Amino acid sequence: MAFAVNYHRWILERLAPFLGKRIIEVGAGVGSFSELLLETRPESLTSLEPSPNMFAVLIQRLAAQDKAGVSLAKNCILAEAKFSTPPDSIVYVNVLEHIEDDQAELRTAHSLLVSGGRVLIFVPANRWLMGSMDRQLGHFRRYAMDELTSKCRSAGFIIRLASYFDVAGILPWWLMYCVLKSARMDPRAVRLYDRWVVPIARVAENAVRPPLGKNIVVVGEK
Repeated sequence: MAFAVNYHRWILERLAPFLGKRIIEVGAGVGSFSELLLETRPESLTSLEPSPNMFAVLIQRLAAQDKAGVSLAKNCILAEAKFSTPPDSIVYVNVLEHIEDDQAELRTAHSLLVSGGRVLIFVPANRWLMGSMDRQLGHFRRYAMDELTSKCRSAGFIIRLASYFDVAGILPWWLMYCVLKSARMDPRAVRLYDRWVVPIARVAENAVRPPLGKNIVVVGEK
């Protein structure tokens, strides 16, 4: 998904109205979304990535940005991280589904945020779409909307946004990973979808929010 530039910008567009200036990004991976977060000109961005392989790429990618206020935390999860200033935004983009005890993670996020701070979440949706790629990527779950919003409320958050995302992606995902059970994601297919489908889907979903989607976006406020 590092090739999906338009897709990532679409995610950021949905989250941007709720972003603050002191951001923690949990599970930054190789920094594809980190670069976009830096375009919002935050006072600080702390990127956490527990994978040594991905962290090595993340260092190189963000070092090239030459931005003030950027810090990286290697082999670190949110509960272990130390912050000099409390964050006002904690971002999880395609991360929460990898965390077995997601409820505990959300409670930790709530405890770290300043009053009025927000958790911004993007996750895969619909249990019936759980397929070969989810298992390949180590997903513990795909979320139902009620499940995710309930877990956020239980952690102490007030829901400010809860919407489905990328309804057009449901059919290709179902065919490729539920029916055909493919174990790889073809970069050519990702580029094709990102170039031709995403711009149209973005306009359509900005006009009319879909009742279903391949993903879910939720923002909770402390």
